[in-house]
Amino acid sequence: MLAARASRSLTIASLALRVSATQMSSCATEPREIPFVLFGAGGVGAALLKAIVGTRTLHAERYGVRFSAIAVCDSSASVGTAGGAGLSDEAIAALLSHKAAGNKLSAFAGATVKGDNQPAADFLKSVATQCATASPGCILVDCTGTDATVPALLMCAGGEGVPDVRAVLSNKKPVADRPMSEFSKLALAPRSAARFRYEATVGAGLPVIAALGRVVGAADPVSLISGSFSGTLGYVMSGLQEGRPFSEVVSKAKELGYTEPDPRDDLGGVDVARKALILARMLGMGLEMEDVQVTPLFPEALAALSVPEFMAALPSLDTSFADKVASAAAQGQVLRYAASVQPPSPDQPKGSDEH
Repeated sequence: MLAARASRSLTIASLALRVSATQMSSCATEPREIPFVLFGAGGVGAALLKAIVGTRTLHAERYGVRFSAIAVCDSSASVGTAGGAGLSDEAIAALLSHKAAGNKLSAFAGATVKGDNQPAADFLKSVATQCATASPGCILVDCTGTDATVPALLMCAGGEGVPDVRAVLSNKKPVADRPMSEFSKLALAPRSAARFRYEATVGAGLPVIAALGRVVGAADPVSLISGSFSGTLGYVMSGLQEGRPFSEVVSKAKELGYTEPDPRDDLGGVDVARKALILARMLGMGLEMEDVQVTPLFPEALAALSVPEFMAALPSLDTSFADKVASAAAQGQVLRYAASVQPPSPDQPKGSDEH
């Protein structure tokens, strides 16, 4: 994850973590230790760790808490203290330097390495279980881009013999790519509000999730949610409006770190679709990803190309997008990549779409 995207995700992930921890804080003179397990030690996770270490005084003086990383995980290993004492700030700094050099956690001194044949989901759940057993009430912080975290996150739903855990996440896949039944367990159960926070998945911490949750909780009707849900695509559309070629704008966005390493992950509209689906599910629309209508910004013929080949082919789309911009301008409009969620009336089917 590149720097610009990491910085944006850091802000919203940090906010979600703070909200969950504030509910657990007390008025004790000494800061209360808030244990957490970090899933994802890449750009977003690393930036979050830096922010936590850099705001120790603020958290202690204003909130009366101290966040304690009892484990940090990536796809290969975990680094932490089984007894729940938490990594020192010096250990965190060493870990961040190790990752910044392009190394996996499995090569870090003292790491617990995932077995060669062990699924990532099983490994992450085992780490979460061990940490929650040693530190009841610990927070699982999901800054990954995978749904392998779901079995661990589902521990928030509780059950006989399940350790006490809470979770916050910026990762959209657990709440969008998985079945509605799992979303209900995580986000819609009676105890979800106190144990599972996903504000960081939509709207860059505006906060969209909290506002919509209050509307739903007040039984106020929602007739339509519509907007441009992607900062990356907002940048692309603004560049087109300025008269720049599509290929130039996308290349610049990639250079600045606004897109994923493969820009098709953004241009395909899937990220926006996930956000729309999350909001639809909050409204009780029992939809799955395949129910969302998505319009990608590139033809299917470019989908199978390598990233360099895709970037080289972008100029072939310049004229088409220039025509779209001109057509919109002739009608007094601008080109935007928008998503809409429209709850059905009693006699209409449920739906969500992008355009």
